[in-house]
This record gives sequence, C-alpha cells and structure tokens, in this order.
Amino acid sequence: MKKQILSLAVIALLAFAVQSCEKKENKPAEDELTLGNKVDSLTSDIEEVKDTAVSKAESAATKAKDATEKAANDVKDATKKAAEDVKDATKKGAEKVENAAKAAKDGTVKTAKEVNEALKK
Repeated sequence: MKKQILSLAVIALLAFAVQSCEKKENKPAEDELTLGNKVDSLTSDIEEVKDTAVSKAESAATKAKDATEKAANDVKDATKKAAEDVKDATKKGAEKVENAAKAAKDGTVKTAKEVNEALKK
C-alpha cells in the first residue's frame, strides 16, 4: 500500500510539474506582449524627450542670441559714451592749453614792457 501511495504521489507531482510547465509556456506570449508595449512606450518617451530637447535647445539659442544682441548694444552705447567723454576731455584740455598760452603771452608782453621801462630808467 505504501508503494501505491508513493506511486500516486509521484504521479501527482509529475502532473503538477506538467501543469506548471504548460503555464510557463503561455507566459512568454504575455511577456512578449508586455515587452512590445514597453518598447512602444519607450519609443514614445524617446520621441517626447527628443522633442523636448529640441525645444529647449531652440529656446537656449534664442536666449543666447538675445543676450548677444543686448551685449553688443551695451558695448556700442559704452563706446559712444566713452568717445563723448574723450571728446569733452580733449576740448577742456585744449581750452586750458589755449588759456595757458594766452596767459603766457600776456605775461611775456608785460614782462617785456617792464624790461623796456627799466632800461629807459
């Protein structure tokens, strides 16, 4: 009787093993479907990321262009102001030199007159 019980137990285990194997054979089809869905999902995600990256790159390029234009305008304005400042400083310097020359001329003439008067005495 023990042998019969053991035989039945072995048969039951074999039957269970066969059923388990049959179920595993069905799962790959489900996995492939799930894998296919995952591939489709990943493909969609990659396209979205690519589109987002392109948008961000375009936005960055626009910002860089705007910043470059602003910097160019700032340099242009600064150069113009510096040129005006140099012009004003040069004009003031020229006026001072001219005034100094006049003063020197007047001083020389005055001194020459004094020398002449001193010589006459």
